[in-house]
Amino acid sequence: MLLLLLGSLYSPSFLSADYLLQQLKVASFLGVIATGMMLVVLLGEIDLSIPWVVAAGGMMASAATAYGLLGEILAIPFGILCGAALGLISGIGVAYLRIPSMIITLAVNSVAQGLMVAYSGGFSPRDSASPAMKFIGAQSTLGIPHAVVVWVIVGALAVFLLTRTTFGRSVYGIGNRESAAYLSGVPTQRVVMIAFALSGGLAAFGGVLLAGYAGKAAQSMGDAYLLPAIAAVVLGGPSILGGRGSYIGTIAGVILITLLQSILSVMQIAEFGRQIIYGVIIVGMLLLYGREKSSR
Repeated sequence: MLLLLLGSLYSPSFLSADYLLQQLKVASFLGVIATGMMLVVLLGEIDLSIPWVVAAGGMMASAATAYGLLGEILAIPFGILCGAALGLISGIGVAYLRIPSMIITLAVNSVAQGLMVAYSGGFSPRDSASPAMKFIGAQSTLGIPHAVVVWVIVGALAVFLLTRTTFGRSVYGIGNRESAAYLSGVPTQRVVMIAFALSGGLAAFGGVLLAGYAGKAAQSMGDAYLLPAIAAVVLGGPSILGGRGSYIGTIAGVILITLLQSILSVMQIAEFGRQIIYGVIIVGMLLLYGREKSSR
């Protein structure tokens, strides 16, 4: 509420229904990406491959449209599968090779960047988004953006996965103490691997939505989503140290970050200033969680 009031001081249209609905549409892109990030954070890990996995999802889905009707039909699942494959590599590295998630996901991000630059020849991708991508990413029905509906569906599936399945309970167990979860019979390596694959798939799905919204993919389309995705998760309540948090908190974090981005844009704060603010939020939450852990 405070952010809404602050925004209204700079722009009278900030509290209008149309503007808020547009902001909810923008939030849905971050929301889908942050859903995957939350799964990894609940494990006590981090996924830094978001920028180029997002780009790979959008670019590969758009590239599939060059293969006629079949390509257009398979564009969305193909883009998601490309992201899931990249996430799977990260998951194997973390779960089976015991590589720190920060290192392996940075490496996967670099590999994805190299592959996408090689594919495009270093130029802006020329492939356009498929009609289905534009339908879910840019269009609305009865004033309700389809992207928001997609986020609601993804969120509902995430809540079911985390609260009603063995996999979800295993994620929380590993985040609290992996060794205890392993001794309890949880297949910890498989759960970690699947969580990273889901994170990659959801990041790529976010790229598909963004490509549909813009009409085409761009190489840098994921750069602006890494810190906001992490900040949205930790700001919403899930502990960045793992094992604690709900999806409702992530929804709140996504909306807060989106409104903050909008206010910073209205105030004409430069991009470097926004990155500093996101970084301060993350550092502050890390210090807070670290203090709570020490007190316990």
